[in-house]
Amino acid sequence: MLDTLVYLAGLKGLSRSEARRRALSWLERFDLAEWARRKIEQLSKGMQQKIQFIAAVIHRPDLLVLDEPFSGLDPVNQDLFKEIIRELKDEGVAILLSSHQMNRVEELCDRIFLIHCGRRVLYGDLSEIKEAHGEHIVRLRYAGDASFLRTNQRIKNLRISGDWATFVLAKGVEPDAFIRNIPRELVIREIAVERPPLHDIFVAVVKGGENGTP
Repeated sequence: MLDTLVYLAGLKGLSRSEARRRALSWLERFDLAEWARRKIEQLSKGMQQKIQFIAAVIHRPDLLVLDEPFSGLDPVNQDLFKEIIRELKDEGVAILLSSHQMNRVEELCDRIFLIHCGRRVLYGDLSEIKEAHGEHIVRLRYAGDASFLRTNQRIKNLRISGDWATFVLAKGVEPDAFIRNIPRELVIREIAVERPPLHDIFVAVVKGGENGTP
């Protein structure tokens, strides 16, 4: 597979010596150096995915298109891919990432273009999408009387497990205002407020028939 990488890099304008140097460096980083003389068909799916990635980046492109780059990778190698993608992004490479894994999209992307049945449903800056489509999820650990939560009309989807409560603030309810109104009888030990994950927003938009706006 080393010869294949050198050949592909040569098609992108690299000299044979430079292509070989870069290929060996990438193989070392992906822990594939000892497999350098193997045929690609002898590799596992995850190893083949790494080779495809190396072939795509070996010539240091200005634009990198990645289609389901995490397919076939174990968690350790997924983390390695994320690390390298972030490095390339920091170096100024424009990256177009196509993926069905919303958690990976959320971790790596600044702007989102979501498609359902060939139709655009969401487009824009990730933070703006979460602000526009996501309600606030509150998770808190408490002590004392939880009746304030059980009877509160400004929250929904309340789940209580032991001394933990999780709920969603009703639309238009600001977290700061809600927290200030918590009575003293309910002692807050820990609290976290966050937006729903992109996966949940996508599902809600598709089921609700909403249209994304640029």
